Amino acid sequence: MTPKPWHSSYDEMVPRELEIPDLTLPDFLAHTAKEYPDRPAIYYFGTKITYRQLNEKATRFAHVLIREGVQPGDRVALYMPNCPPSVIAFFGALRAGALVTQLNPLHTAGEISFQLRDSGAKYVLALDRFASLLGQVAGECGLKKVWLTRIHDYFPLPLRWLFPIKAMKNKTWEPWPTGPLFASFTRSLDRASRGPVKRTHPIHPDDTALLQYTGGTTGVSKGAILTHRNLVANALQCKSWFWMLEGGREVFLVAVPIFHCYGMTVGMNTAIAFGSAMVLLPRFDALQVMENVKKYQVGVLPGVQAFYAAINNHPDVKKYNLRSIKACISGAGPLHEEVQRQFEHLTGGKLVEGYGLTEAGPVTHCNPVSGIRKMGRIGLPLPGTDARVMDLKTGKRILKTGETGELVIRGPQVMKGYWNQPEETRMTLRDGWLYTGDIAVMDEDGFFTLVDRKKDMVKVGGENVYPREVEEVLFKHPKVLDCVVAGVPDRRLVDKLKAYVVLKPGEACTRKEIIEFCKERLAKYKVPRDVDFRESLPKNQLVGKMLRRLLVEEEKKKIGKGKGRHAQG
Repeated sequence: MTPKPWHSSYDEMVPRELEIPDLTLPDFLAHTAKEYPDRPAIYYFGTKITYRQLNEKATRFAHVLIREGVQPGDRVALYMPNCPPSVIAFFGALRAGALVTQLNPLHTAGEISFQLRDSGAKYVLALDRFASLLGQVAGECGLKKVWLTRIHDYFPLPLRWLFPIKAMKNKTWEPWPTGPLFASFTRSLDRASRGPVKRTHPIHPDDTALLQYTGGTTGVSKGAILTHRNLVANALQCKSWFWMLEGGREVFLVAVPIFHCYGMTVGMNTAIAFGSAMVLLPRFDALQVMENVKKYQVGVLPGVQAFYAAINNHPDVKKYNLRSIKACISGAGPLHEEVQRQFEHLTGGKLVEGYGLTEAGPVTHCNPVSGIRKMGRIGLPLPGTDARVMDLKTGKRILKTGETGELVIRGPQVMKGYWNQPEETRMTLRDGWLYTGDIAVMDEDGFFTLVDRKKDMVKVGGENVYPREVEEVLFKHPKVLDCVVAGVPDRRLVDKLKAYVVLKPGEACTRKEIIEFCKERLAKYKVPRDVDFRESLPKNQLVGKMLRRLLVEEEKKKIGKGKGRHAQG
C-alpha cells in the first residue's frame, strides 16, 4: 500500500524521492560553514557564534578527544541541556571518529549508569551540576575523562561575570571537583590545536554516528543505532519539506532538547542544512520564547503541543509580535486541532503535525506546510520514505485504504538496529521495514492518521477506543485548557475510560458537564465514565510529552490500597 502521488500543489515543490549525498555529519557542518562562514550559527543569551567559529570549535574538541586517547568507534556521552558546548561537542566527537550517546538530564543515577555501561561510553561532556553524580558512577562505569562546563560559560560579558556572583549570593554555587577525572571544557578547547584532524581510520557515511536511547517507558531503554547517513538524510528530508525557507536567511528557535532525537534533527541539524541561525534555550519558557521570537525575528519554532498551548494561553502574549513565525512542526505526541487553530491565528504562521520515532532519526511523516493539509493527521511520508499499514494480528498482511493497523516504515533515515539487542532488532526490523508499534490508517489521498499507540488502546465492552479521539472532543470544550484520557482499571480490574482535565483560569465545571459534552459528540462506549479535575497533568519536564502511564499507575495503586484495607478489615 504505497501512498498515491502527492497533490500537485505540493508535489511541484517537494520531490517524492531525494538524493542523499555521501556526507558524514562533520562534513555536513563543514559544507555549511564554507557556504555561510560569517552567518550566525548560534545565538545564546546575546552571544553570537558564526558557522566558521562553530566548525573551528568542533575541530578543536576533536583534537581534545584524540589527545586524550579517544579512538575511532569509542563512545562519547553528552550530558547537557541546549547550550553551545552541546553543539560543539556533538560535531567534535563525530569528527574525532567517535560515536555519540546523549544522556537525559532528568534521568536518575541508576538510569545514567545503565546507559553509560550499556553504550560503553568512557568519556563524558557534562554540565557542572552533574559532576557529583558522575563521580559516584565513575568506578562502575569505567569513566576515563569528564569535561565540565557551566551554563553561563558562553554568556556575553558582563553577564558571564555577574552570573556566578548571583549564584554565590543565593548559595547555589558549587566548586568543581578536583582530580584527574575532571577537566574544564572551555580551557581544554582554548588550548587545543586548530589544524585539520588526522585520524587513523576515515569516517564513512554508513558508520554509526549516534546511539540514541529510547525513553524506556515500556521496559529497558534501548540504544537505536543511527548512522551518519541516517541523520544527514533526515535533516535533508526536513529541509525539503520547508521548501519556502531561504538558505542563509532563516532563524530557528531551539527550545526542544537536542539531546532528544527530535530536537537534534528538526532543531539543530535542519537549521544547519539551511545555514540558519539557532536561538538556543536550555529549557522551554513561554515568556523567553516570545521575547526571543520578537528579538531575532524567529521564523521556525519546532516543538510539542505543550509549547504552543503555553504560548496561546500566556497572559502577556498580546504584548509580543510573533508574526515573524513562518512554520512550526509539532512532534512527540498528538497536536489537537484547537491548539493548532489558536496558534495559527495568533502568529499567522503554519503549525503542522509531524510524526516520527527515535528509530527513524526521527521524522517520517508531516503535514504539508503549504497547500493541502489535513488537521488531525500526521500527514504524508517525507521524500524517500515508504509507509504501509499492516494487520495487527500477524503483521504480514498489507491493509487497504481506510483499514486500521500497525504503521510500518522504510526509508534512508531508519536505524541499523538496537545496540546489543539482536532479538529486539529482529522484532522491530522485518524485511527492511520498521514496525513502529503505532496504530494508523491511510486515506485515499495518502494522508496517514495516527490513531494511537498500540499500548494505549483501550477495550471497552469489546470495542476498541483510542484516547486521542476522546481528547480531541474534550479540547473543544470552551472551559478546558488541557486534558488526557486513559484506560484505567476499576475495582473489578476491568478497564474504563477516565478523563483528566485542567480547566482554564477562572473557570468552574462539573463532572456531569464534561460527560454530557462528550455524550453529544461520541458513541456511548467512547464516553469517559469518570472525570478528574487537576491543576496540572504529568508531562516530561523538558519535552512536554504527556506521561499517560503515570496516571494509570496511580489508579492501580489506589486499587491496591483499597484491597489491602478490605483484607485487613
